[in-house]
Amino acid sequence: MTQVSVRPARDRIRRPWVGLLFVAPMLALFLLFRFVPVVGAVLLSLTDYRLSGRWSFVAADNYTRLVQDNLFHQALAVTLTYTVIFVPLTVLLSLGTAVLLHQVVWRRGFFRGVFFLPYVTSIVLAAVIWKWIYDAQDGLINAVLGLVSIGPVDFLAESSLVLPSIAVTSAWKGFGYSMLILLAGLQAVPRSYLEAAMIDGAGTWQRFRYITLPQLRPVLFFVLVIETIGAFQVFDAMYVMTGGGPVRSSYSLVYFLYDSGFKYFDFGYASAIGLMLFAIVLIVSLVQRRLVGRDD
Repeated sequence: MTQVSVRPARDRIRRPWVGLLFVAPMLALFLLFRFVPVVGAVLLSLTDYRLSGRWSFVAADNYTRLVQDNLFHQALAVTLTYTVIFVPLTVLLSLGTAVLLHQVVWRRGFFRGVFFLPYVTSIVLAAVIWKWIYDAQDGLINAVLGLVSIGPVDFLAESSLVLPSIAVTSAWKGFGYSMLILLAGLQAVPRSYLEAAMIDGAGTWQRFRYITLPQLRPVLFFVLVIETIGAFQVFDAMYVMTGGGPVRSSYSLVYFLYDSGFKYFDFGYASAIGLMLFAIVLIVSLVQRRLVGRDD
């Protein structure tokens, strides 16, 4: 007869502190490099802190000044306009490319790598390349337009074209990440749903609209949120391609924060800008969750 050994009760008692020991290093790093800087930014936004180290407590004066600052209003308008252009462009480009790759069987891995490659390149390098492409004299686009007697068009010097031009650059640079996320979502759609729809006579567009898109809703929400956050944080492309011009037509909130903190050394005011940006992004994300997200 086989005897079943029973472990003593004290050996079967769970020890939560063992798990805490494993997560303690990461938790410490999170508190040190995430939580502490956020608390420091909040405190700094309530002061008038200068590069010399001298500071004074000003309470909410920085926020009052920010709300009344016309430059803040202009930077906010530029950022919102850029977001409205960039986010739909990137999401549609990512979704379209993901759908195409989902249908491709031959050399699928190769095409994934090709489309993802711009994402791993430097944004500064991408901005320099596209700045040459947009050049009014020697740019590739104007060379093509010249063949049909159009132009030259100075994409980065006209206020009405500068934000769409930068949005195209950023979309080309970053759509590869969202494409892979959406591709993974497409591959997770149950094939039985699509086969049942085909048996019922549903066409390609009907299957995509009534089956694929609803199944992709959580993934689309994630992509929409991360692309929106990225749009509100735009700085590098504008700094390299236009320097905030022409006439501050590409002067974003992060550019405004950069100038306040590292050009004028008004660190308290710069911290207030950063926290205001955080609040705006949080509100937009909650609205997106209400409209697109799902609770399950």
